[in-house]
Amino acid sequence: MTAEADVRTTTLRHNPLNAVTATVERLTYPDGSTAIRKQLRKPVQSTGPWAASTDQRHWNYWRRELEVYADDELRKQVADAGLVLPAAQLAEHDDHAVLMLEDIGGTPGTQFSLAEHAALARACGRWQARPAAQRQWTSTGFLRDYSTSRDVPWHLADDDAAWQQPLIAETWPPGLRSAWLHLLAHRDDLLDLVASLPRARCHLDLWVCNVIQRPTGEIALLDWAFTGDGALGEDIGNHIPDAVFDLFWPAEQMHELAETCIGNYLDGLHEAGWRGDPDQVRLAVMASGVKYAWFLPGLLGRASAESHSAYHQQADSRHLYHQRGQALAFVADWCAEALTRGRR
Repeated sequence: MTAEADVRTTTLRHNPLNAVTATVERLTYPDGSTAIRKQLRKPVQSTGPWAASTDQRHWNYWRRELEVYADDELRKQVADAGLVLPAAQLAEHDDHAVLMLEDIGGTPGTQFSLAEHAALARACGRWQARPAAQRQWTSTGFLRDYSTSRDVPWHLADDDAAWQQPLIAETWPPGLRSAWLHLLAHRDDLLDLVASLPRARCHLDLWVCNVIQRPTGEIALLDWAFTGDGALGEDIGNHIPDAVFDLFWPAEQMHELAETCIGNYLDGLHEAGWRGDPDQVRLAVMASGVKYAWFLPGLLGRASAESHSAYHQQADSRHLYHQRGQALAFVADWCAEALTRGRR
């Protein structure tokens, strides 16, 4: 038996604000083998925008990943699509649970080329083309509940002083203010639109930090905490902006990333036998940009800070705000186009 003192522990990047996640660590054993240990906290008077829940349908239900990793049918379904659900050992205690996960080796999504993004989108299409069995623990209403629960200084979206801050005035594109106010004015319309579109079992946190491609080509999906009902295409609508917002893909190439991912996702759907309307999938991708309605006023509120971070790592402020400004304009255009198409 390996003594605990002989195991080297490295803390991995994760969202420290989420009340569900206590720790995420890589364990390195004396023989060089590794594993990922993720500890989940049972809610105790959890409050705030990242509060944990005991409600199985809540987007931040604390036990959901235990259920996901124990679901052999889901594991087989994603494997048939060319995706990987890491092997796991699960232990539940009175006030917490521990996931001991396979440490997947390969190319992290943060380093994906366009071809690797295409492979991910195609595999997701193959997976989500197939109906999923009903489960008591899958989330419902994620997009609306998550995006409307943020603690946001909404008034800053139309505040002259906020827009005149040098970091904003010098890096954000003309027209973004009016475009975002249009998005905010139609937020409920966009949420209703996404809710009306064809459904699928979705990951709901698909982005580059939650994917790794093995040398053999299969792509592992990590962090299944939000898994549940979503629109067909909603995962792709999350993956594209998030890659740019946290500086893992250049905003100048966002259009290319979007068209590549959407096209390959549709190809994957068709490969798996789906025969639906591709326009509805594109509509879901675009309209799901409403998830980020809170993000722009939040950035306005932080623009005067001395330093700024992208996914918990310090970044050059001007570069970060320039990239995010371009990406926000892209998302605003997406949402405006979705509203126009949705009225036809």
